[in-house]
Amino acid sequence: MKFLDTKLEDIIGQDGNSAIASIYMIGKKSSIKYWMLGLFLFTIVFMLLPWTQNIRGRGTVTTLFQDQRPQELNSVIPGRIVSWRVKEGDLVKKGDTILTLSEVKADYLDPNILQRTEEQIVAKQSKATNYSSKAGAAGNQILALEQSVKFKLSQTRNKIRQQELKVESERADFSAAKTNSKIASQQYTRNQELYKQGLISLTDLETKQNKMQEALAKQTSARIKLENAQQELMLLKIDINSIQQDYNEKIAKIQSDRYQSLSEIANTQGEIAKLKNQYSTYDARQKLYIVTAPQEGQITDARVAGIGEIIKEGEHIVTIVPEKIQYTVELFIKPLDVPLVQRGQKVTFLFDGFPAIVFSGWPGASYGTFTGKVLTVENNTNRKGYYRVLVIEDPESHKPWPTQLRIGAGAKGIALLKNVPIWYELWRNINGFPPDYYKPQNDIQDEKK
Repeated sequence: MKFLDTKLEDIIGQDGNSAIASIYMIGKKSSIKYWMLGLFLFTIVFMLLPWTQNIRGRGTVTTLFQDQRPQELNSVIPGRIVSWRVKEGDLVKKGDTILTLSEVKADYLDPNILQRTEEQIVAKQSKATNYSSKAGAAGNQILALEQSVKFKLSQTRNKIRQQELKVESERADFSAAKTNSKIASQQYTRNQELYKQGLISLTDLETKQNKMQEALAKQTSARIKLENAQQELMLLKIDINSIQQDYNEKIAKIQSDRYQSLSEIANTQGEIAKLKNQYSTYDARQKLYIVTAPQEGQITDARVAGIGEIIKEGEHIVTIVPEKIQYTVELFIKPLDVPLVQRGQKVTFLFDGFPAIVFSGWPGASYGTFTGKVLTVENNTNRKGYYRVLVIEDPESHKPWPTQLRIGAGAKGIALLKNVPIWYELWRNINGFPPDYYKPQNDIQDEKK
């Protein structure tokens, strides 16, 4: 019991045990409470420091313009490779020859196919010219017949008018002869009475009888002449219809021949147009035997090789990567972060192959990063369920994107959002809340306007 009441300092003082004194640091003052206090104050200050919220996305380097993307060069026609003029890695200009082909289809193997097609066109044109001349001659014949029928009808009408006058004259003569015959008959009747009474001689009676007979004969002759004149008038009127019908038949036949010639002209012109189309096709096909570069760039990814190899229509030959490219980065972000990305928003990039030191929460302390500007956010997702965001180089940035970039290179994007205290960011991540909604300054100014 006495030992239990003994203090540790008394034991150390009695035995002079320095080990115990070193372990228990008797009589020494500790500074741990000051360290703990300093750490506590540092933690409070650190938690109050500003932190820039951000969302991250992974993407690749591309371009907005279709003519600046890698372009596959395909064969428009099937053919056999005759010679190569380039190799992979060569730089070509627009119009430079890539390779030369020869024909493999039997329809185009004739080396003089253009000349023969041109000869066919000339022959068809000559045929069309001949039919055109025939149609013109038929037209002239029709005009001549129309003039002839007009003259013939005019001549016949004149004859009809003359015959009508003759009929009138014969009718007058017949009327006069009829009157004379009637008078002679009356005189003969009266002379018969006088002869019976013995007032005249038989000779006088016979004379009157002869005159009566002559008058009857003249009447009959005048009637026959009148009937003949009327018959001739009727024949002339019938003849005028016959003339018109005859000439109409001749004109209709020539008109039919003319229309047939015009039809042949139209058919020949159609054949000429078809031959010209074939000629243009043959000419264009022969120009396709030489495959040229559609734009300036570098030759890559040659799919076919060798001399004499046959390539199919539309088959991939090489890929041309343009030299002058306006680069754009396509980032893929989660659907949860899509509402936080707006057009015109600033994005910080880390390009693969370019060293950088990044503090996502303190962008001002980062080194080796590049700045971009959101151009558009697409409304549909890809197969993996991510939205694509296109980002262009920020024209206001003093640090341009590196010229060594290539299409397809990887890029990491950090879209900067609002500045919040660190404690708020930790609390948000612990609770799984999304970053605060943020609008670029340009959009805010537009809404105020």
